Amino acid sequence: MLDALARIDCWIFDLDNTLYPASCDLFARIDVRMTAYVARLLEIDPVEARRIQKAYFHEHGTTLAGLMAEHAVDPADFLADVHAIEMEVLVEDRILVETIARLPGRKLVFTNGDGDYAGRVLDRLGLGSAFEAIHDIHACAYEPKPNPAAYAAMVERFGIRPDTALFVEDMARNLVPAKTLGMTTVWIDNGSEQGPSDQYLDHIDYRVADLATWLHDIMGTAHA
Repeated sequence: MLDALARIDCWIFDLDNTLYPASCDLFARIDVRMTAYVARLLEIDPVEARRIQKAYFHEHGTTLAGLMAEHAVDPADFLADVHAIEMEVLVEDRILVETIARLPGRKLVFTNGDGDYAGRVLDRLGLGSAFEAIHDIHACAYEPKPNPAAYAAMVERFGIRPDTALFVEDMARNLVPAKTLGMTTVWIDNGSEQGPSDQYLDHIDYRVADLATWLHDIMGTAHA
């Protein structure tokens, strides 16, 4: 494993359910606010609002992308509203903090959320200063993962060489464009995946249950 990863000089991480355990269920709080937002916007009941919300997620990549396409929603208003949540469920994982600090090369966060929210999450996790930058939904011009344009924008913005980059995600479908570009891919198989993943297996290089343990193992090997 160490030999295979020796060329990696850019480590890219998804945020939600990747840099913290899916068991925290933080996204459920955002999910509730998204349903409420759709209900208010369309003046419909919560059951129908949730159906539409999930349909937009599957058809457009994110609920926001669907709302922008179908209803010209202001993305800043939507993101500020749905991310206004408490984060007391997040706790610092010292093993993760220390191993990310030891990774050689550049470190980035690539998220379909916005930078302000991502910054709050990272601060709660003790990772506020661990990353060079956050490539968020604004930087992607609101083209969310897994839209290839989002990955192309990140590669261009930071001058990334895909063949020496590694991307970590909890949603297997979001690894497909990264692998197509030539990145090494890591799927965090922690139960957060929505929908079947078998069709994406050819795009996954490493399948791990816990990010901190995996990073600790490969960094431990490097220092053995």
